[in-house]
Amino acid sequence: MSLGVVSGEVSGVLRDVARLGPYFEIGVEVAEPGDPAWLPFPGDDERLDALVGDYGERLGTAERRVAASLVFQALASRLWSPVVAAAARGIVPDLGGLRWRWAPGDAITLWLGEPAGWRVRSVEEAAGLVHPMVVDGRLRPLREAMGFVKLADGLVWGNAASALAGSLNVGPAEPGRVALVRELLRREPLAGTGTFGADGFVRNNCCLYYRVPGGGMCGDCGLAR
Repeated sequence: MSLGVVSGEVSGVLRDVARLGPYFEIGVEVAEPGDPAWLPFPGDDERLDALVGDYGERLGTAERRVAASLVFQALASRLWSPVVAAAARGIVPDLGGLRWRWAPGDAITLWLGEPAGWRVRSVEEAAGLVHPMVVDGRLRPLREAMGFVKLADGLVWGNAASALAGSLNVGPAEPGRVALVRELLRREPLAGTGTFGADGFVRNNCCLYYRVPGGGMCGDCGLAR
């Protein structure tokens, strides 16, 4: 049975995993009260539409579908990475109050004003909390908010799976983190999106990065096989 943990413990583990890299960062410091730049995640489609446009411009592609695909994958990475890394350390942070901030020229920033969460004792227990919180609570609403660009189911969940598996490429190969990622990838809608082989995870489809001028195929791209 998972147990609630206090803010200080959650803040501590989030600060710890943030050292792995920028995609593992969820801020837990006090933000400016009432700052309109911080929106609940995923927020409104206006900001997401601007983010897709900015991605397309920086990547040099006029294909909105390509830019939207890469935005979805980047945001999925920022959700999976810190949560899975924290869960592997025994604490699943609650993303109920997650907020985010972005403006052209700035990096995407995530923030939890009053961190809370649960202590877990097994991979199955962690997956039972992480999966619905990230997939149903964040990724499905994100896809709905990005409805201004049509993305196929296979592409969306392939991106989510790639983002999850890709989090293992950063930091030490902790057995708990590997086991949790594998367990999450066995659950719908991620099940069947790819497989683990001798060279790591390989997805069954493509994020469309190859359509970016000067781009190519990612290391886990199904098209490369």
